[in-house]
Amino acid sequence: MERVRRAAHAGSWYTSNANKLEEELDGWLRATGLAKSPNVRGIIAPSRVFLLGPSHHYYTPRCALTRATVYSTPVGDLPIDLEVNEELRATGKFELMDLHVDEAEHSMEMHLPYIAKVFHGYPVKIVPILVGALNSENEAMYGRLLAKYVDDPKNFFSVSSDFCHWGSRFNYTYYDKKQGPIYKSIEALDHMGMEIIETGDPDAFKRYLQEYDNTICGRHPISVFLHMLKNCSAKISIGFVQYEQSSQCKSMRDSSVSYASAAAKVDS
Repeated sequence: MERVRRAAHAGSWYTSNANKLEEELDGWLRATGLAKSPNVRGIIAPSRVFLLGPSHHYYTPRCALTRATVYSTPVGDLPIDLEVNEELRATGKFELMDLHVDEAEHSMEMHLPYIAKVFHGYPVKIVPILVGALNSENEAMYGRLLAKYVDDPKNFFSVSSDFCHWGSRFNYTYYDKKQGPIYKSIEALDHMGMEIIETGDPDAFKRYLQEYDNTICGRHPISVFLHMLKNCSAKISIGFVQYEQSSQCKSMRDSSVSYASAAAKVDS
């Protein structure tokens, strides 16, 4: 029986109008100015796409799989790879999330229109994985478990995360005055984390988070992905390509969210 996950955030977080969304996606993709590369295996936003996203509303110390068979978007539906979903469930390491939990979470949904757009016309299936509040041991365990999928060139990985959420409304106001204005301190803090991610060292990334507690919402999906790359056979490097802030914080009354995008490429 078909079980559809609705595009629950369409119409609020992004437009639900298919034509308008198509136009916006076309413009954003053109604006990247990036050349296409057959060596790209993953992004930090193939016939099978694994999505790793953080859980903002539902607490679990594990990773969770969807009960849906189809994820709907305004620009086309994306079927779940039920075979891989069942293969992962059979390990006993994953729980299943209810549809209302699935639809309440925005982290992976925000990637779906891009995936539907980029892979339009191809028989792509998706494997959504909600990454809970994992401890270090479980981040490493899931990384080892998922590493074999990185070595399959049919697979692609999309990891969902924002970077620093700064301001009193986020209960995070770290400020290194040596960097100048607050927004420059945030930028330096984020770039420190980005440079560590580029090393591919999950332990160094964990130490960075423990020291600075940067409010990177996708810290657990990123950590799992780093462990996947550490344990796969392929040699893959991560490089950041874009960084932005929603606004420039200049006083302690301000707030902002940072956004950083990266690509993981097979070394040639």
